[in-house]
Amino acid sequence: MTMALPHSRTRELPLGRRIVERPEVGAAIGVIVLWVFFAIIGGSDGFLTTRGIASYLNIAAQVGIVGTTVTLLLIAGEFDLSIGSMVGFSGMIIALGTTQAGMPLWLALLCALAFAVLYGYAVGMLVVRWNIPSFIVTLAGLFLLRGATIGFSRSIAQQPYIGGVKNAIGTDPLQYLFAGKLWESLDVGFLWWIGLVIVGAIVLTKTKFGNWIFAVGGSPSAARASGIPVARVKIILFIAVSVSGVLLAAIQVLSLGSADSFRGQGKEFEAAITAVIGGTSLSGGTGSIIGTAIGALTLGIVRQGLFFAGVDYDWYQAILGLLLLLAVIINQFARRNVSKS
Repeated sequence: MTMALPHSRTRELPLGRRIVERPEVGAAIGVIVLWVFFAIIGGSDGFLTTRGIASYLNIAAQVGIVGTTVTLLLIAGEFDLSIGSMVGFSGMIIALGTTQAGMPLWLALLCALAFAVLYGYAVGMLVVRWNIPSFIVTLAGLFLLRGATIGFSRSIAQQPYIGGVKNAIGTDPLQYLFAGKLWESLDVGFLWWIGLVIVGAIVLTKTKFGNWIFAVGGSPSAARASGIPVARVKIILFIAVSVSGVLLAAIQVLSLGSADSFRGQGKEFEAAITAVIGGTSLSGGTGSIIGTAIGALTLGIVRQGLFFAGVDYDWYQAILGLLLLLAVIINQFARRNVSKS
């Protein structure tokens, strides 16, 4: 004989509540409003043209590549402030390797990738084994990598800018994997971004490892007591963030044919902003890869929308700060209403 559960225990949540609980809903509404706004004020100046659309998709792709992995790390309760410096340093490895050391492109890329894996592993070990906060470790890494990038470039090439990459690699077909065109002005980096979003979303929502990420960010002690390898999860995610920095560096260096010691500066904050706009909590345990993708698209639309609207680019950072604040307020308001209901 089976006992029927009370109706209150078995009923489904109302559709409205389920929609509000989705972390990316606020971001989706926001990006639609922004797109309509810039379409109205900048549509006649090129915002709605195929070239204009490609311009903000390319920008969204670049910040979205690192934003995807940063989101996974944030959900796990950790943070990486050094991803922007990793972009600059690994880009310098690729540029110096091909132009100064005479390496083939595949070897220069492999060297950058190997360094990123070792760096991510070292950061992860300092965080999980030595219990040093990731904020401190990666803040140190931000200055260490940026300073090393400037130092190596000035010591080897006597300048912070390394050009001539395209001449050095010639017609190497590998370059088109990172610097090709999908369609007119749309870079192949857009395809890398979409691929990462799909993989990240599947990992986070459909796999055991994704459940581990949420559990680790929600309560590391409870996750550890449940048999989840907390240290391994965090180390893997730190490595993933570093590797995404190499991918972005390869796209930038091979597209522009150069490396710059200051390239990637500020990407650590843009990546975090896209995640927060998309509904990811900085305290861990909550987040969405799709939401971060929407956040990256928001940044791309704002940046290029200002350009097509004829607004001074100096306002870009001010608007980013406003978007971040609004996203936090909206997310907090939605969660409080859900908990009350």
